[in-house]
This record gives sequence, C-alpha cells and structure tokens, in this order.
Amino acid sequence: MLYSGAKGTMTPNNRLQRTVLPRRRVRALCAKAANRRKDQHHKHSTALVRQYDAIFVGHVNALALAKTRMAQCVLDAGWGMFRTMLRYKCDDAGVWFEEVNEAYSTQSCSCCQSRTGPKGVAGLGIREWACEVCGAYHHRDINAAINILAVGRGRLAGGIPALSA
Repeated sequence: MLYSGAKGTMTPNNRLQRTVLPRRRVRALCAKAANRRKDQHHKHSTALVRQYDAIFVGHVNALALAKTRMAQCVLDAGWGMFRTMLRYKCDDAGVWFEEVNEAYSTQSCSCCQSRTGPKGVAGLGIREWACEVCGAYHHRDINAAINILAVGRGRLAGGIPALSA
C-alpha cells in the first residue's frame, strides 16, 4: 500500500481501488444475478402457460415472508415476481389462473382429507409423514401441491357465481 508523506495517509488512488471499485464489481454481479433470475422466470412461466390450460398457485404472502428470517431466500427466489409474470401471461394466453388459499395444505391428507400431518413450527422439519387415518404415505411438498390442485379444481368446477341484479 502506498502512503503519502510522513502522515501515513492513503493516496486517493488507493482509496478508490479499495472502496469504489469493489462496490462497482458487487453491483455488477448483483445485476447479473437479477437478470438471470428474471430470464429463468420468463422461461418457466412461458413453458407453464403453454403446457397447461389451468394453473393454480397457493397464495403466498411474499412481502410478509420477506420480513422474517427467510427474507434472503424469499427475495432471492423472486416469488412475487414469478407469480406476477405467471398471472399476466395466463391472461394474455387465455389460461385460467387462480390463487387459492393454501392453509393446512401440508397437514391435510390428500387421500382422506383428514388433518393428521405434522403441525406447528417443529413440524416444518418433517418432510415425509404417514396419515394416521388411512395410512397413506406423503411427502410434504407433493401432498401440498395435490391439495392445492384439488382446491383449485373444486373452484373451477363450482363455476362463476351468477350476478344478482
């Protein structure tokens, strides 16, 4: 490191190299990651819209999750941005898009609908479980997806309520 004179202070050129240039590099890397994420969201949402006639997603409050300890994971994944892209692409393509309430979707058995799955914060670590009523074996995420799909199909089968005049 170069020091100017007897005072022992750093020269402006060295200070620039230690502070400003790394910040620019970090900013460029963050922008590159954001562009890659956005590109992947576009590709996956387009593929889903082309493949399916109806898409049902669980209503996840990404802003509320961003205020918890999971903030970095939620913000890195871009859940809200992906859901927004999926919604507008479904509208453009004429695909049915519905957000459904996902409450108890991981705890309810997809076979018999009894709520016997792991509960509470301690139950979040349990990834696989067996239903106490019917004995079916479930993976937490797959079971939740099946339950969300069933709720969405039930809403779709119910149709649009008639408007009263």
